[in-house]
Amino acid sequence: MDRMLFGAAYYDEYMPTDRIDTDVQMMLAAGINVVRIAESTWSTLEPQPGVFDFRHVDRALDAFEAAGISVIVGTPTYAVPSWLTASHPDVLATTRQGEGRYGARQIMDITHPTYLFHAERVIRELMAHTAHRSAVIGFQIDNETKFHDTAGRGVQRAFVKHLRQEFDGDLTALNAAFGLDYWSNRIDAWEDVPDVRGTINGSLGAAFDRFRRGLVEEFLGWQAGIVREYARDDQWVTQNFDFDWTPGWSYGLQPSVDHFKAARTVDLAGVDIYHPTQSHLTGKEIAFGGDMTRSIKGGANYLVLETQAQGQLGWLPYPGQLRLQAYSHVASGADGVMYWHWHSTHNAFETYWKGLLSHDLETNPTYEEAGVFGRELAALGERFGHLRKQNRVAIMVSNEALTALQWFTLETGFINGVFGSSIGYNDVLRWVYDALFELNVEVDFVPADDADLARYDLVIAPVLYTAPQSTVDALRDYVTGGGHLVTTFRSVVADEHVQVWHDRAPHGLVDTLGVTYNQFTRPDGVDLTLHGDLAGVEPAALDARHFMELLVPQGAEVLASYRHDAYRDHAAITRHRVGEGSALHLGTMTSPELLRAVLALAVRDAGVGDWAQELAGTVSVRRGRNAAGNDVTYLLNYSGTAVELASPVSGRSVLADDAAVTLGDTVTVGAWDLVVVEGE
Repeated sequence: MDRMLFGAAYYDEYMPTDRIDTDVQMMLAAGINVVRIAESTWSTLEPQPGVFDFRHVDRALDAFEAAGISVIVGTPTYAVPSWLTASHPDVLATTRQGEGRYGARQIMDITHPTYLFHAERVIRELMAHTAHRSAVIGFQIDNETKFHDTAGRGVQRAFVKHLRQEFDGDLTALNAAFGLDYWSNRIDAWEDVPDVRGTINGSLGAAFDRFRRGLVEEFLGWQAGIVREYARDDQWVTQNFDFDWTPGWSYGLQPSVDHFKAARTVDLAGVDIYHPTQSHLTGKEIAFGGDMTRSIKGGANYLVLETQAQGQLGWLPYPGQLRLQAYSHVASGADGVMYWHWHSTHNAFETYWKGLLSHDLETNPTYEEAGVFGRELAALGERFGHLRKQNRVAIMVSNEALTALQWFTLETGFINGVFGSSIGYNDVLRWVYDALFELNVEVDFVPADDADLARYDLVIAPVLYTAPQSTVDALRDYVTGGGHLVTTFRSVVADEHVQVWHDRAPHGLVDTLGVTYNQFTRPDGVDLTLHGDLAGVEPAALDARHFMELLVPQGAEVLASYRHDAYRDHAAITRHRVGEGSALHLGTMTSPELLRAVLALAVRDAGVGDWAQELAGTVSVRRGRNAAGNDVTYLLNYSGTAVELASPVSGRSVLADDAAVTLGDTVTVGAWDLVVVEGE
């Protein structure tokens, strides 16, 4: 892209009155230069099978084209029309809850031939109608695509074929890999593979989810292929990936998609990032989503295709927050920020997921503040765009480990809900990520099959419960080669088939971590005693939380031990130096304050610390290099109180009329505000 994008989703189909000309003028006044259309309106585009109505699409394209506003056209395949399910009810996904019912979105079997036939027809009609229009700069395929828990007969037949191929038709190998002799689950004929929805076998269940994640890649690749038949050379294909939504906002790794693999199907990654605001705005969700989306395309810039304007009832931003949020996306490498959505709908499910305009469709403080950012971006966009990062720290993530820890949860060892609920993979992932964010340590994410870890000085691998031998070897070789590694409890416990290794734990890393264990439990009133480089740390809490390994050092230095009569002979946190490298292991979950101290130690050992850590707790620091090759430093204040600090860099204050800033000058960052310094 040759410019930064700023905009919103727009639905002429949803408007209670004809006001598109008014909307265009309000958009231009706010600096909006792009809109996203059509992705949820299949039933309007095709009111009856084979009967197409492009009036709303044409109205939007005509109006935005005349105004010089670019358009992203979305394929409408994530919300099926009622006529399709009335005529072909089997396109609805059969899930663990049984047969599907029409009403919600994303309720279809994305592999069903009838669904695919009708989806292809509407995609082709829409592309033929829009791809030639000069305003159209790109296409979004589907929307927040997942496998929608589809588990019907056709999907399960395909899964059996997949297993036959994976195990070369050898049922004995499959039974052994999955441990199916247990409770007479053994399979002695391929025709006897049972309905996977009822399985109690975590290996089989995890394999089914891995297979279904692959269906998403196939589906997106199929759509992208159709769209590219019509797209011009200057148009691109994207998809808005989303995240786990456990606490009610964008949170962690998406269980139903492997983003690293699915991202190969598109030219440009897009993302949905939703987060708390008001007194709960921290910047962490914005940074996490941005870092992940940048990483899935090898560090490339990306689009925020959806984020909130007013959003949910508790998300109305304080003055200054909307602008701060927008720049926070840009600081992570976004080349565009788009709101869901322009206006607030007047009925249906998302009536109170409010857009830039409220239900009266008039100006309001949120819209006006968006205009401040939009006009700044229009004037200064080349100073912000195409921000590139060269991070020296990475977090290793794994969809397979996430799935396995849904079957064998951290606090119960059983599938979630049996013997109580438990924290999950994403809770530990965010425990680690949030601590690094609070330390002002920027990171990339890498998948567990990444073979090029040597490009990073520090790699953190949280709760890597299941991993193939190749990943274990890569971690060992990384440390032996001089890298610095941090691992946590419940790492390298099982192989790629979720079968627990039967040698000394942690499998293949005893010599690397300098520690072993063969017992673990949930802590009950267990505190920690700190030693060595942690001895002077005074966190708010020293208790062990959720899970604890009873570590026995095998050459490792003990940084923390358990303060409890039953466990006083065991270590809780250790560090082992291996040549020029090191391996730090957390055998238990700790308070966030103690984790920050541990990771600060790892950062120091890896030689990646600098002045940014000294500003931790004052401002959040995000950095990169812009298209002009200049260093850009963001000082972000996620608090309601202004802060003063000595400038850590010299350059020009981009948002303050390019005022000169010299290293050491006193800089004031206002409440819910930021300072951006471009190096000279």
